[in-house]
Amino acid sequence: MTLTTAGSPGLEAIEHLVVLMLENRSFDQMLGYLYAQVGNLSPDGSAYEGLTGREQSTGTDGRPVPVRPVQPGRPYLYYLPGADPGEGFVNTNDQLFGNDAGTGPVTNNGFVINYSQTLAWEANDPRWSVVPGTTADDIMTMFTPEQLPVLSALARGYAVCDHWYASVPTETIPNRAFTCAGTSQGHLDDKTHSFTCPSIFGALSGHNVSWSIYGYDEPPLTRQNFPDTLAAAASHFGLFTDFQAAAAAGRLASFVFLEPSWSSTGNSQHPNYDVALGEQLILDVYNALSRGPGWDTTMLVITYDEHGGCYDHVPPPGGATPPDNSVGEMGFAFDRFGVRVPAVLVSPLVPAGTVFRAPAGGPPLDHTSILKTVELRWGLPPLTRRDAAAPAFDSVASLPQARTDDPLAGVTAPVAAEPNLSALLPSHLQQVHADLVSRLAVPGDHSAMPVLSTADDYSSYIRSRTAAWEAARAVAPS
Repeated sequence: MTLTTAGSPGLEAIEHLVVLMLENRSFDQMLGYLYAQVGNLSPDGSAYEGLTGREQSTGTDGRPVPVRPVQPGRPYLYYLPGADPGEGFVNTNDQLFGNDAGTGPVTNNGFVINYSQTLAWEANDPRWSVVPGTTADDIMTMFTPEQLPVLSALARGYAVCDHWYASVPTETIPNRAFTCAGTSQGHLDDKTHSFTCPSIFGALSGHNVSWSIYGYDEPPLTRQNFPDTLAAAASHFGLFTDFQAAAAAGRLASFVFLEPSWSSTGNSQHPNYDVALGEQLILDVYNALSRGPGWDTTMLVITYDEHGGCYDHVPPPGGATPPDNSVGEMGFAFDRFGVRVPAVLVSPLVPAGTVFRAPAGGPPLDHTSILKTVELRWGLPPLTRRDAAAPAFDSVASLPQARTDDPLAGVTAPVAAEPNLSALLPSHLQQVHADLVSRLAVPGDHSAMPVLSTADDYSSYIRSRTAAWEAARAVAPS
């Protein structure tokens, strides 16, 4: 059933909106083959913007490189595409337009050449790992539903959004800022990772609506991004085990934002970390919610902050509404969207087999659609012009009664056969997180961030520094 966002018959039934935002994967790579064996039609015959096998990108020799499924049994299958592809505004332009400036027609034809350039320098830099045998053509390999059984079962069993785009054609932190605040205040890279604007969390507090942010095994990074989250009470934050306990006890907040583990051995699914661990995380989140007493009134949104240099064949649309009057870096006007990313909407109030899109002729679904839906549900004003213009996904909850079936019954998460070659390397977002917590005011400790080398070093520092800050806040006079 192809649904659009017109109307909101089921919005009032949703009491808990839970968002799991993973890392750096394109729609094609994770869900492109979801309905390929049935002609890219959903069970009721609705069109699905998936892969046909005819999609291609120009190779380093000038010949087209076709898209292809990952072959079963391939070594390091769950670490594809084998390295971290080029990210950020310039690389995204190169992938979409074939030039750094982002001029001319959008062809999505530069992914292979851009990846070859990235592989050339990563192979000689000890800060990066490259799976042996990786080639530039591997950017055109896409997972099959059999290889991602959890995500695929949820996409088929509930609703998949085949035209959901990153908010900005660039990397992680700006897109996460749009997700939480509707703007990145003109910033286009991860060098800026804290903002001065209000977020949806502060807006919820201002309207006496409950919210929580959970890190996985470290304090949540998102807490450090905005003034209103940094100033919020510690009771709003926790770890994944706290989320599981809240779901089981029926104590979930109205709006819940979940982070994966940022470690290179974690479950964020960032290339080239273990995608199978992310499948287990998705399953664990679903189980926590679906087995809890609040399931009938809960909606889970599973999406990815950006494409991370992974191939997608659909040209991102223009016509995006600039969020505010911030001057964009590199002359960018914030008037076009980022690359298409996976998005799955899970609730017992959603019909199985739904393909959900925004109405034709208007803006597509993007990360600020999360803000718009929250604002509609709890009566909040928009944060920026972008989320004011965004379509919501409220009407996807269209069933009059909650379903009792379980699309994940009997489904288990896959397990990677090979070791993680990045295991000792700190992840980029661990480095971002460590920098943020190093700025926290801890009385009596004015030392600079120590030299950190391994992923465990960073994790330990993030935990200890945050704990010291929390302890100082707990005894500070009010």
